[in-house]
Order: sequence, then C-alpha cells, then structure tokens
Amino acid sequence: MSAYVSAFELFSIGVGPSSSHTVGPLRAARAFVERLSASGRLEDVARVTCVLYGSLGATGIGHGTPDAIVAGLQGHAPETVDPDAVRAAWSAWVDGAPLLLGGRHAVAFSRADVSFEPRTRLPQHPNAMTLTAWDSIGAPVARETYFSVGGGFIRREGEVEGEGLRAAAWPFAFGSAAELLELCEREELSIAGLARRNEEALRPESEVAAGLDAIWDAMAGCIDAGLHADGTLPGMLRVRRRAGAMREQLEAAESAGGRELPGEWLGAFALAVNEENAAGGRVVTAPTNGAAGILPAVAMYWWRFAAESMLAPEDLDRRRGIRRFLLTATALGSLFKANASISGAEGGCQAEVGSACAMAAGGLTAVMGGDNAQIENAAEIAMEHHLGLTCDPVGGLVQIPCIERNAIAASTAVTAARLALRGDGRHYVSLDAVVETMRQTGIDMSHKYKETSEGGLAVNVVEC
Repeated sequence: MSAYVSAFELFSIGVGPSSSHTVGPLRAARAFVERLSASGRLEDVARVTCVLYGSLGATGIGHGTPDAIVAGLQGHAPETVDPDAVRAAWSAWVDGAPLLLGGRHAVAFSRADVSFEPRTRLPQHPNAMTLTAWDSIGAPVARETYFSVGGGFIRREGEVEGEGLRAAAWPFAFGSAAELLELCEREELSIAGLARRNEEALRPESEVAAGLDAIWDAMAGCIDAGLHADGTLPGMLRVRRRAGAMREQLEAAESAGGRELPGEWLGAFALAVNEENAAGGRVVTAPTNGAAGILPAVAMYWWRFAAESMLAPEDLDRRRGIRRFLLTATALGSLFKANASISGAEGGCQAEVGSACAMAAGGLTAVMGGDNAQIENAAEIAMEHHLGLTCDPVGGLVQIPCIERNAIAASTAVTAARLALRGDGRHYVSLDAVVETMRQTGIDMSHKYKETSEGGLAVNVVEC
C-alpha cells in the first residue's frame, strides 16, 4: 500500500480548535448517524450516548469535543458547517431538548449523554469514542467505537486500515522518502510533479488546480481574519489575541521607514491562523489544527516576500507556485502519517508541529528552486529539531503553548529551507531515519505529554 494521501484529505477545510478532538469526533458522530440511516434503524432510536476515552476524555472539553459530537449528530460536516453552529453546541445545550439526528429524526438529549473516561485508554488509539443508539425501552440499537487518528482522519473499530479513505490505485506508489526520491529520479519528475500525477489519477487536471487554489484561499482567508481580529480567546485562560496588534505595528513601521519586515510578518501570519483556530473559526487542517498555522504562514511568506524575485508578478504564476508548495508538502506529510504519526495524542507535538514544519520547509524549498534532494534535506532538518517535542496544552486548550509554537516552527521551516538550499542535497541523516526516530520517540514518550494535559506546562502553569 502506498504511503501517499491525497492533498484533499491531508488538507481539509474545517473548524477549530483541534483536528483530532473537534474535526475527527464531528466526522465520527456524523458517520454514526449516516450508518444508522443506511441500515434503516434511525427511526428506532430514542436516545444517543457517547463515551470519550483517553485523550478525548482528558482534554475534550477544552478542545470542544462534546460540541463537535452534537454538531455531527445533527448531520453537520466540518467542511461546510458554520463555526457558530459548533461553538457551545453541547456546553449551552438545554437538557431534554430534542436533538435532530441527521437533521430530521428527533431524540431527547442531555449534556450527561456525553461522558468522559480519561483514565481508560483503548489499545487501538488514545483518541477513542463509543457511540450508542438506544430504543424507547432502553435496549441498544447500535454501538460503534471510532478512533480519531489525527488530522481529522477517523477509523471505525473493525474497519481495515485505510478503508475509510478514498480508495485509489496511485500510479506512483512509494512507502519511504528513499523510494520517493528514486521514483522521481526514474520518472524525471519533481516531488510536486509526482504528487500532481497521483492527484490527476482521481480527478481532471483542472479540478486538481481548482481544489488546491481553494485550499490556499481558505488558508489566506484564515490569515486575514486573524490579522483583523482582537479581543480574547474563549476559555478560562482569557488569552489575548496578538496578531491584529502585530499587524498594526508592522504596517506602521513599514509606512514610516519603507522597510518590509518579512521575519516578523511570518510570525504574525502563524499567530493569526492559530488564534482563529483557538477561537473555533474556519481553518485548514495542515496536517492538524494544532499545527495549522505553519504551512499557511510559510506559504504567505513566500507569496508576499519571495515570489516576485522568482516569478512573474501575475497572480496565476504565484498560484502555480502555491500549488507546487502544497503538493510537495502533501508527499512529505504522507510519509509522516504512514510511517510515524501526525496525532499529538499518539506521538506528542513532534507529530503535529514537527510534521508541519518539515512539510513547510520542503514546500518552501521547492518554490525557491530547490531540487528533490534539497527538499528532502530541508524536511529532515526541520523534523530533526522537533524530536521529543511534547504536547501539554494548558487547561486542555489549543492556546498555550500551541499558538506561539506555530510561529517558532514557521521560522524554523524557513531556516531549514535556507540551509538546504545552500547545500547540494547530500547530508548524513536521512528523512526516513528521522521519521522512524519520531515514531520510536512517540512510543517511548509518557502519556502525560501526549495531549492529556497531565504533565509539563499543563500542570506547572496556574490556569486562573
């Protein structure tokens, strides 16, 4: 089986604050109702309950997991749902009010119908949830367990690995970075070119281009929204938004001195995205929500500060560059997902921010004119220096240290790309070795540091 995952699955447009704790559970709840409907049993249901295990149970409230479950049971999809329909969907629920399953079948629902079992960790994955439908006499109609495996991807218990993804016979299959490089050399393709060929096996070239443009437009829109917002983020921490104030300061500095500040704008772009994510806004999973600011920030850095020196100024040419960026990142991200993890609950923040940083570094190297070996080198540098990074969100919120961490990682991605571009692609440590090291490190890491808020900053920072 190829490691490759379609760009339109790896980069999914959804809502914040978490791909594994918000988007995944929303999809699972929606899938549960759809399966009930398809089996003809939906009309027999009088009540639905959900148990959240492990990391979902530990940090679910801070990540909006119960709200996402209610939205999913109502039939909403993360790609199209109004973020306002998810915010407080459970926390503000009036107990006993009717819940429309799939938007059409009413059942009584109370907040207690979602329960939390943070100390129970199912062996298949730390992000687990069991949904049960009951009839009017209290007998189970259906019971299914789902695993939110990172990046908004879900797997139903008993489902064959990969069954839930779009089945595709990729024309260019690879399982490692070494195989990817060998395949590109044999076929005389760039990494982006190979990824494009795979995407075009599923849809016409025009649809691939339009789809990638839509992903970029959503990313750019998220940056813009975050740069023009103010106030505080939801939750007990009352974290103040900073991206808007940074924008004003940078614009004033540039207006006064006529000097652009690309490095500081890079940080502002990343903060803008992750503040929008923390507020439950529209965001692109890249490859997760907790790490969603890195790729858009680095791509916008190239768009705004580097593209003119390399391409014609027409918008179309820049969009071609962004497509190359995203396709390169897709191929690299596929390797992390297949051979290690992109789930903070499974591998710590190295799996989320580390993977995103490597993807962004490779994408930037590609649009800056780097060859395949330099792209692989840039991704390796970026990932190597995130090994062991823990996931310890204060208060179970995707805010501290997550928001700033994206800005730091965006800077690291740019540095990794520039280092790789100054070399010839030859280096001692391979990307495959770093991916395997990340996998092993995730296994060895204590569960306290894997999105449970039971260790690290989460227990050493006063929440109020």
